Amino acid sequence: MAPKFSTRALLAFTFLILILSPVVANLTYQSQLKPASRTESYQIFVIRPGQPVDQIAQNLKEAGLVRNALAFRLLVAQMGIGKSIQAGDFRLSPHSSAGDIATELTHGAIDVWITFPEGTRVEEMVEIIEAKLKTPGNDKYQFDNEEFIELAREGYMFPDTYLIPKDTTAQLVADRMHQTFSQKVDQNLLVSKKLTADEIITLASLIEREAKTNEERPTIAGILLNRLSAGIALQVDATVQYAKGYDAASDSWWPQVVPEDYQSVISPFNTYLHAGLPPGPIANPGIESIRAARSPQETDYLYYLHDSEGKIHYAENIEEHHANIRKYL
Repeated sequence: MAPKFSTRALLAFTFLILILSPVVANLTYQSQLKPASRTESYQIFVIRPGQPVDQIAQNLKEAGLVRNALAFRLLVAQMGIGKSIQAGDFRLSPHSSAGDIATELTHGAIDVWITFPEGTRVEEMVEIIEAKLKTPGNDKYQFDNEEFIELAREGYMFPDTYLIPKDTTAQLVADRMHQTFSQKVDQNLLVSKKLTADEIITLASLIEREAKTNEERPTIAGILLNRLSAGIALQVDATVQYAKGYDAASDSWWPQVVPEDYQSVISPFNTYLHAGLPPGPIANPGIESIRAARSPQETDYLYYLHDSEGKIHYAENIEEHHANIRKYL
């Protein structure tokens, strides 16, 4: 007959297990945080904007930079740095511990992801770049705001998300954005029987600032072209905003326009004072606005307005437009 454990022995064994289990678990956890390799090599590791920590951890594991993805996630939570991890690219080595890699991801980006929304003007792009690059930890900052404004060509700085070096220059960013425009905008989109390539981009910039949805863009394009054909001033508020420029009171490059501005803002961009398209783009349009400018919707409408909820209302004549103003504004 096999010997039986006494109750006291069973309790002692259970107690020993309870004591040793956390110790073993912690030792295992700590071992998974050690360097993934003894080789002191380096590779570029990229974190995209909005990428969650669990995906970053898995990518690090697949790249051979950490031993265990779960252990790395637990370490990040323990360190309380989940929200401090940057988007960008990093020069990392499997010779580093998981802790050193986690710390590096909070401040060691070589390049930084910078997003330029559709419809931003060049001066806004400067502010976005400066906010992303001119940080206390970036001793390589050399971006020149005024140089960028001189080099940039309004309308042709393609709005997108770019991976920008911390030590970038105005010339490099301007060239990169110009090149992206050439790559993303098919030349067929710039060919029209009614408009030149520059006029298409200028019209697209108006559409970008005026439209609330992609569905509206072709119709607004058709309305603006109808007004051009009829010799009616475009009367686009966004052109007056562009002419007014930065407003310190509202801290905006697109200040609110009041009726008095239609006559008082003296500028060739003011489409209340001057018939036809403005002399150039007022912002940098996205691809959907460029498509709308190239292929507008045929329509009988001559007017449009958005109500307080952002819904658009069209009119074929001034009487209908005034009725919409009374009803929706």
